[in-house]
Amino acid sequence: MEEFWRLRLYDKDTRVILLQGAGEKGFCAGLDMKYTMENAKQMSDPVEFYKFQARLGRLNMAMRRAPQPIIALVHGAAAGEGFSFVLASDIRIISPDARFCAAYINIGLGGADMACSYLLPRLIGAGRAYEIMYLGEFISSQEAVDLGLISRVVERPALYDTGLNMAKKMAARNPLALRLTKEVINMNIDAGGMEQALNMEDRNQVLLAMAFGLKSTV
Repeated sequence: MEEFWRLRLYDKDTRVILLQGAGEKGFCAGLDMKYTMENAKQMSDPVEFYKFQARLGRLNMAMRRAPQPIIALVHGAAAGEGFSFVLASDIRIISPDARFCAAYINIGLGGADMACSYLLPRLIGAGRAYEIMYLGEFISSQEAVDLGLISRVVERPALYDTGLNMAKKMAARNPLALRLTKEVINMNIDAGGMEQALNMEDRNQVLLAMAFGLKSTV
């Protein structure tokens, strides 16, 4: 997966990425605890454990760095790292059976993990984000909608087609405009103020207008 995201940085042919869980059970249940327990001896070495931890968390950073918009198509459970994958996506389309959990605290780790403490408060505000990370309880699809986390809810059989139709609409746009839009959103989440945000937007608009011109119709 690391290699996949690394290659996307320089991939001019891929316009939009659809991210969907394999199989009927769910989107992603997070850390493979069986593998972790089988390798517990290796994990007892702080250096090795840190390397393992850092690799997982940096996947979410790689998703944010990827210039292509990412559409997550979520059915069933998205827990732990699976939840963070959803948070690191740009658009989230879910089925009614989708549910979400920052499960880290349930296995004895801190509730803030895999970029969850960075992404979640920025998406839904700090109030509920604290509760979700402290308790490690599942939130339903309706709760996720009410929190403003979700773009839209569709029946499970329609997940892929809905995401694909949205991706096709995006892919019909100027590819550089798509990339710069994602970049400026990411940068302005952490902007020091409105002036810095406007400077980023102004740079992009002038660059695109000078390079490609403006359309007379929408």
